[in-house]
Amino acid sequence: MFQVENLTKRYGEVTAVDNISFTIEPGEICGFLGPNGAGKTSTMRILTGFMPPTEGRVTVAGFDVFKNPMEVKRRVGYLPETTPIYTDMRVAEYLDFVAEVKGLRGNAKTRKVADIMEVTRITDRQRYLISSLSKGYRQRVGLAQALLNDPEALVLDEPSIGLDPEQIIEIRSIIKDLSGKRTVILSTHILPEAQSICSRMMIINRGKLVAADSTEGLTKKFATSGRINVKLLAPPDEAKSAIEAIDSVDVVSVENDETGVSVFSVAPKNKTGFRKALTRLAVKKDWELLELSEGAVTLEDIYIKLVTEEPTQTKFAENGE
Repeated sequence: MFQVENLTKRYGEVTAVDNISFTIEPGEICGFLGPNGAGKTSTMRILTGFMPPTEGRVTVAGFDVFKNPMEVKRRVGYLPETTPIYTDMRVAEYLDFVAEVKGLRGNAKTRKVADIMEVTRITDRQRYLISSLSKGYRQRVGLAQALLNDPEALVLDEPSIGLDPEQIIEIRSIIKDLSGKRTVILSTHILPEAQSICSRMMIINRGKLVAADSTEGLTKKFATSGRINVKLLAPPDEAKSAIEAIDSVDVVSVENDETGVSVFSVAPKNKTGFRKALTRLAVKKDWELLELSEGAVTLEDIYIKLVTEEPTQTKFAENGE
């Protein structure tokens, strides 16, 4: 559906998008993750034809975004981060106007507006002024306008930003209902949102695409960065300093449970070497080692690792290999 080749966007001396390539297949819901300023919005604006790239090429369903812009716009619905709505219009009036702009007429237009209001769960608000709606309902109106031309693909830029928990659940539910019916690209920096909605995730850091795969695939690839959980009956501060002094240890965090046991989360550079060194340390200090177990690698661990280290362009953006 989307084919992106060597895409680059520069603003003066600042490179917002740095030579990224990826493919998104029809029917996928793909999460586009990264911290603020990583290049997500710039990429989405290019994918939808709202601004040109500095270098590279984008095609949607085989049509070049800038050589065949009208063909692309017929196939893509876009919800930017700032919802494009006229707040002095009523909901149904606004959607009727957008439907006409998109080429719908007569009974077909009336039916489509009614159907889309039902899909986005705003039928009961159709006579309301948009200015009187909560942010959550405004987001639904924005999503409705993106769906009016029955697009093959949806590009959603931070669709749940600024919403309260109940509104976020509603928006996620609506997006999930579209699964398999349309290709969806969803940008977010909220990991649970991506995990609950998306079949595949792409992580961008400082303009570079640093990972692309399913949650399971990412976890498997980065399993070597997993943590070891240590339960130790020992003075917490002294134990923490001693564990940090072990050569193979990269990160240590500590919690104390209600019984006074120190629970350490350790990311060792060498797991085997760490276990041996920790056992020797416990014997030497006469500390009681209560538990030594593998910690599960989470998407959050992977995300933090990828967006805090110097980015290197991923070599598995298309197929996860």
